[in-house]
Amino acid sequence: MKIVADENIPFVKQAFEKLGEVVTYPGRHINSAAVKESDILLVRSITRVDEPLLRGSKIRFVATATIGCDHIDIDYLKKESIQFASAAGCNANSVAEYLAAALLILARRHGFSLSEKTIGVVGVGNVGSRVVEKAGILNMNTLQNDPPLSRKTGELHFRPIEEILKQSDIITLHVPLTYEGQDATYHMVNDSFLEKMKKGSFLINTSRGAVVDNPALLMSFRQNKLKGAVLDVWEGEPEINEELLRAVELGTPHIAGYSLDGKTNATILIYRAVCHFLKVPCDWQLPELPSPPCPKIEVDDSGENDEKILAEVVKKAYDLERDDKALREVLEIPQSQRQIFFDQLRSKYPVRREFNSIEVNVKGANQELSQKLKALGFRQR
Repeated sequence: MKIVADENIPFVKQAFEKLGEVVTYPGRHINSAAVKESDILLVRSITRVDEPLLRGSKIRFVATATIGCDHIDIDYLKKESIQFASAAGCNANSVAEYLAAALLILARRHGFSLSEKTIGVVGVGNVGSRVVEKAGILNMNTLQNDPPLSRKTGELHFRPIEEILKQSDIITLHVPLTYEGQDATYHMVNDSFLEKMKKGSFLINTSRGAVVDNPALLMSFRQNKLKGAVLDVWEGEPEINEELLRAVELGTPHIAGYSLDGKTNATILIYRAVCHFLKVPCDWQLPELPSPPCPKIEVDDSGENDEKILAEVVKKAYDLERDDKALREVLEIPQSQRQIFFDQLRSKYPVRREFNSIEVNVKGANQELSQKLKALGFRQR
C-alpha cells in the first residue's frame, strides 16, 4: 500500500509506516502524478483535493489533518466512493489560546480592560465554544451567534447577528467557509456587515480568509469605521494584500491553530481514521513532545491588576507579536518571493506548546488570579 502525505503533518512517517509505504511532499506539490499509484492521501489545508487531482488514481481514502474541509470536494469523493475523514476539533484549544493572546494585546495597546468589553463570537462550534470559555475567564461579556446551531438546539442564548454587531466591541469569527445555502459564509463580512458593526470596534478572523471580503475590510479602515483588526487568515493566501497587512493591528500567517499539541492531535485523529478504514489495530503511540521554549514562568503579583499579570504570563507562553513581526517581513522582500515566504513561515513554524504544558508560579498571587490561570490551562505548583 502506498500513502502520500503532506510533509508538514507531524510524525506522519512514524505513525503510518507500519501501514504502508509513506511518501511525503510539500502540500502545494501534491499533484495528480504524485497520487496516481497511491491508495491513501493525507493532506493539510493548502492541497485542493478534487477531480483534477484524483481522476484516474487508485486513492480509496482521503484524510485532512485540519478542522476545515473547504479544500476538499466532498461531493466528488462520495461519487467515487472514496472514504473521507477530517480532524475536527484537533486545534480548537490552540486557536482559543491565540484569541486570548490577541485580546490581551489589544487591551494593553489601547488602554482598556477586557472586563469592560463585549465580544461577539460568530460560530460556536469546536473553536468558538472554547473562545467563549476563554473570554469568560478574562471577564468579558460574551454574545454568541450561530444560526445552524440555534435552529438545531433552540437554545435562547444565541443572538441575531444584527444584535451582535450593534453591541459588540470585538467580533471574532469561527465559521467554516461555505458558498451555498442560507448560512453561506463566503464574504459574510462584507460592506453591509462592516457598516453595522459598532463604530470603533475590532474584527478578528481566524477561520478562513474568504469569510471576510478583504477589499471591503480595507475600505472600512480607510473610512475609519473600525478601530482595528486581527487577521490570521487572508483571502487569496499565500498571496496577501500588502495594504491590508499594513492596516491591521495584528497579522499572522494562518498559524492560530499551529500549536504542536494541535497538530499532533490531528495526526492521531487521521491515523485512527485510517486504521478504522483498513480494519487494523491502532498501535502507534505518540512520542513525548518537546518541552515548550518557556516551560516555567515566574511572575510577581506586586499590586498589579490581574489582567496585566495574565497578559505578562500569556506573552511569555505564546508571543503572538513575534508571529506578527515575522509576517511583516514579507513587506521587505520582492513580490515574486512573497508566496514562498508565507508558506515557509508555516512549514518552519517554531515549536509552540499549549498552556497546559507550562507551569506558572505567581509570587503572592491571590486566589482569584490563581483560578484564572488554571482555567486558562496553565499548571501551577
